[in-house]
Order: sequence, then C-alpha cells, then structure tokens
Amino acid sequence: MNDTPSEDAYALKSAETRLVAAPDLAYLPPRPKAYAPRIALVGAGGISFAHLDAYRNAGFDVAVICNRTLAKAADRRDEFFPDAAITDDLGEVLARDDVEVLDITTHPAERAGMIEKALLASKHVLSQKPYVLDLDTGERLADLADRKGAKLAVNQNGRWAPHLAWMREAVRTGQIGNLVSCHVSIHWNHGWIKGTPFEAIDDLVLYDFGVHWFDFLASLIGDGTTSVYATRARATGQEARPPLLAQALVEFAGGQASLCFDGATPFGSQDRTYISGTGGSLSSVGPDLGNQAVELTTASGTARPALSGGWFNDGFAGTMGELLSAIEDGREPLNGARGNLQSLALTFAAIASTHRRIPVVPGTVRSLAEAQRSAG
Repeated sequence: MNDTPSEDAYALKSAETRLVAAPDLAYLPPRPKAYAPRIALVGAGGISFAHLDAYRNAGFDVAVICNRTLAKAADRRDEFFPDAAITDDLGEVLARDDVEVLDITTHPAERAGMIEKALLASKHVLSQKPYVLDLDTGERLADLADRKGAKLAVNQNGRWAPHLAWMREAVRTGQIGNLVSCHVSIHWNHGWIKGTPFEAIDDLVLYDFGVHWFDFLASLIGDGTTSVYATRARATGQEARPPLLAQALVEFAGGQASLCFDGATPFGSQDRTYISGTGGSLSSVGPDLGNQAVELTTASGTARPALSGGWFNDGFAGTMGELLSAIEDGREPLNGARGNLQSLALTFAAIASTHRRIPVVPGTVRSLAEAQRSAG
C-alpha cells in the first residue's frame, strides 16, 4: 500500500470543478405582504438620508420626521417625503395613533431613552446601530418590548448587503453543511474621517465599522462563540487620530473565524470573505463593499449567483422590511434586538481584548465603557 502523499497534495493544488446552477436563495430585502403602517423617522442627521431614500424606493409610508433642529427635518422632508409632517417634539410623535413604527437614528447615548418611551407607547421600533452601549440596557429594552407586545429591531444593514445576505442564506439553508470557518479581510482607506466627528471614536474600526462583521458572524454562529482575541494599531503614515488597523480571532465550537481590517490602504482596495463548511465553501471578493463576486463550491461543482442590488440602500430597506414582515407574521425579526446583543457582545469583547491584550469571552464585558478600560 502506497501511503505517500501525491505531489498535488504537497502543493495544495485544487481540482477543477464544473459550473452548476446557483440555488435560489431568499437574499433580497424582505417586504411585508400587506402590512403598510405609517412610520416616523426620529433623528434627521447624517445617516438618515440612506434610511429615507431606501424607504421611498421601497414604497414605505414615512408620515413624520422628528428632529430637535426643525430645519434639518424640513430638509429631509423636502428631499424625500414632501407630504410628511415635521416636528421637534418626540412626545407629539408618540401621541399619534396613526404612527405604528418608529425608526430612531439618533446617537446611542440619547437613543436608549427614546426607545424606552416608544415601547411604553406600544410603538414598534427600529434602532440605528449600535443598538445600545451596554448589554444590560439592551436586555431590559428587549424585555420591555416583549411585555408591550412590540417588535424591536436593529438597523444592522449589512445583513442585507447582497453578497453577505446570499452567503448567510447559503449557510442557513445547509448549502455547505456544518460551519467550520469564516474569514473576512477588508483593505480600504478610512482616512477620510480626519477632521470629522468620527475622529472622537477611539475604537472606531472595531466599534463603528467592524460591528457590521461581528453582526455577520453572529448571524452565522449564534451564541456559540467561546473567545475573541483582537489587536489594533496605528498605520505608518496615517493622519487620522484613531488606530486604523484592527484584527480579531474568534473561536467557536468546532470552528474558527477571523476579521482583518486594514483601514489605511490608499490604493488597491479589496473586500474578501471566505466561509467553509463540512460540505462546501463560499467566497466573495471585490474592490469594495458594493462590488462583489460570490461563489459556492460543493461536490456538485461551483455556482456563481448573479446578485442584484447594493448595500446602499438595499441594506436599509432590508432592516425595515424585515421588521415590518415580522410584525405582520407575528414572529421575531431576523435583526431583532435580542439577537443583536450577541453581535454587541462580540464587539465589546474584541475592544476589551485590544486593551487587555488577552482573549475575552463574549458576554463577560457588559458595556463599551467597560471594554475600553484597560486591565490595569
């Protein structure tokens, strides 16, 4: 018996596969079948343009735009929903019987109180990400939503970026068997934040940017993560204040994952994701978040789905569409707040790990403030 490995095995040479038809997966932004509630947008700041543009294109009914600076609410109304009312009074919005859903896009520190008031008024809520600054507050709000019979979801819009959504559905429907690994590497120039309020966010790359991929991992792994080890560093020559380099190693039962963020890459940007399972693998690669080529390879061959849409703004239509569908169907949204706490637990653990320089178990670090305190 000859047990000597072949030359191809030594060279890690792969066998060619034939092209096969891609499975038809439900990756597009969901839409309710008949439920068409009136929506209030609370917070007309920077990211609200993406919400309103997505809702207009999806045919959602935005009835009110609320902002403490009324002129900003007026600007958003005039651009996207000319018939909407504007106000600077949240209480006025909550008192309206015709408004059933609130999209709250304000900053996190002030958002938790607004979410609580909306839930107490029995309104359904979509919260901008990050959902909360501490897990205990997040659990309390999720419990309140349950008691009030309201749905509470989070605008983790990356869940409906076409390539991430298709790969998530491929894993969920068993196309690659049991999950073994997930590896993401993103190389881009985040130096545009210089001179903007984003420079004040110390853990910017993991907290404000990387949270999308911690959420993606959570959508694949659930609560099975056992530890996170992460690092961060300033890149040679970077001018923005926060470190623009960060990486995280994530362990889960029977597998591993990694996230690599090179936020100081001025030329040749690339976004790559690779997922392996016991019965196949998935890959996605492209020059940026909006241009990705996806492949699914199994024993049957390699499938290359032709995906439509883009992260901006289909991702935003997806988060609201999923909330409305969940309300209509009487189920928990895929982007529900309680599930999103798993994403935040990963994020807080990674940030804590960069400061403590040790692996951290998700869920043991309960807040962003705790994560940012060093071990000493």
